Amino acid sequence: MDFAGIRRLILTQFRNHARLELDISSKAVVLFGENGAGKTNILEAISMLGSGRNLRSADLMEMARSGEDGGPFAISALLGLGDETRRIGVGLDLSKEGPRKIARLDGKDANPRQLLDTLRLVWITPQMDRIFAGAQGERRRFIDRITLSFFPELSIQANAYERAIKERQKVLEAPNQDRIWLSALEEQAAINGVAIGCARIEAIAMLQKEIDARVQDVFPKAQLRIEGLVEGSLMNGQTIAQIEVDFAKQLSANRNKDAAAGRCLIGPHRSEIYATHMGNGMDAEKCSTGEQKALLIGIIIAQACCIANGTANSEFGSDFSCFARPNPIILLDEANAHLDVTRREGLAQELLSIRAQTWLTGTDKLLFDAFAQNADFFEIKRPNAAKIV
Repeated sequence: MDFAGIRRLILTQFRNHARLELDISSKAVVLFGENGAGKTNILEAISMLGSGRNLRSADLMEMARSGEDGGPFAISALLGLGDETRRIGVGLDLSKEGPRKIARLDGKDANPRQLLDTLRLVWITPQMDRIFAGAQGERRRFIDRITLSFFPELSIQANAYERAIKERQKVLEAPNQDRIWLSALEEQAAINGVAIGCARIEAIAMLQKEIDARVQDVFPKAQLRIEGLVEGSLMNGQTIAQIEVDFAKQLSANRNKDAAAGRCLIGPHRSEIYATHMGNGMDAEKCSTGEQKALLIGIIIAQACCIANGTANSEFGSDFSCFARPNPIILLDEANAHLDVTRREGLAQELLSIRAQTWLTGTDKLLFDAFAQNADFFEIKRPNAAKIV
């Protein structure tokens, strides 16, 4: 393998899998079988090997196998890159302070940054099929997940921004407002909010460059754009320092409105993401369900290519970039279900050409004929049996 892929995966007490072991030898892995057999659970387990939210955004206790023979879960993977191998494991620890995720890398405790430096996870789930027609919050989270996969250091600023906004709201709703503390919180929010805006703009620019450069036309190209207070100022050429000052002033001027609304009404957490089908000029939200899914797949492929090729190079500062060894793993849950034969073949060609490993699920093995001998096929059966075919 010329990429860091999973060569062996072991699940213990995870969801419906008491014990599951898979040995992998290909860059594409197909899990097929009847609904409810636990195919998506395997993808969710792999997503736990990364940092941040998992594929379903589920709580830790939800993922532990229930029943009399259940208990804390453990996920172990052997990663291979040429002759080099690494072992990564995560699990549920039931400490006195409450359930928490623990991680190990080559036998030593690992932090979230080390997980990100080892693997970058990219995924599509059926719940994302109508993301362009859904709430703006879902699209922001989608873009922010992509942005963090390019610039993992941004997680520090993102968390700091969220804390400052939440604390500011508490002070606004208190009987006696501490105006000095409010100003300090607004300055913190402004500094970190502008960092978020910078990274989003750069991430979208990277995606767009990759999308525009694609020769494959099986999946339509999306024209992405972002509209927001901070992002608009950045794209208009204002300096970062001036935008930080202006944003803090606007937060201060908006205190009464935010107090009455019970939430902060301005900032990067209110920015809006849009996509246009470049083939017909139609807004993505007005496209058919099939076309929306095809647009989404095109974006995800572009994301994986950006990571695999190490093309992140932020004009806003090298501190954002972290691609010493980009190793994406793509998780596609039921992505082939509503694709015609031409697009299924196109998807296989795209995935096999990327420096990444892809895991796919579906009910019927025939949906993945385009992979031919270039994939490992596993039939997932109830309760916990995986049969190599």
